[in-house]
Amino acid sequence: MTKLLVVYHSKTGGSRQMAEAAAKAAEAETPTTLLAAADAGPDDLLAADGYIFCAPENLAAIAGVMKDFFDRCYYPVLGRIEGRPYAQMVCAGSDGENAKRQTARIAQGWRLKEVQSAIIVCTHAQTPEETLAEKTIPEKELALCRDLGAAMGAGLSMGMF
Repeated sequence: MTKLLVVYHSKTGGSRQMAEAAAKAAEAETPTTLLAAADAGPDDLLAADGYIFCAPENLAAIAGVMKDFFDRCYYPVLGRIEGRPYAQMVCAGSDGENAKRQTARIAQGWRLKEVQSAIIVCTHAQTPEETLAEKTIPEKELALCRDLGAAMGAGLSMGMF
């Protein structure tokens, strides 16, 4: 039986909502584990057959807690998860492209297979107050996250990846 791991970091709730939407939809197709990046580790990656990574972009980079997850896990799983499928989601204030590139580069180093295009949800938070405020992701964007999760779950359960 295949398993999907969804790893996320969220300080203001946006990435959490995205990850929860994807995980809930995936769970209908395959067993799915949703973990905060601070709680996830190499054993979690090794126990899964595919991944969704979801993080905010902070200062044009993936959030530090998500980067810490990748730093802690990179070498312990290197050469042990090659070829597994992944997708990613980014919650950004204005752009999100650099965080997307950084996560894709890490996944490339692990030799993961990107099976869906990244989703970037832009909150348009530009002031310090907007940036630090609790986020509410609109239903239209959450639907995209659910679609990504359902597709990842279905693809894993059918052996497409």
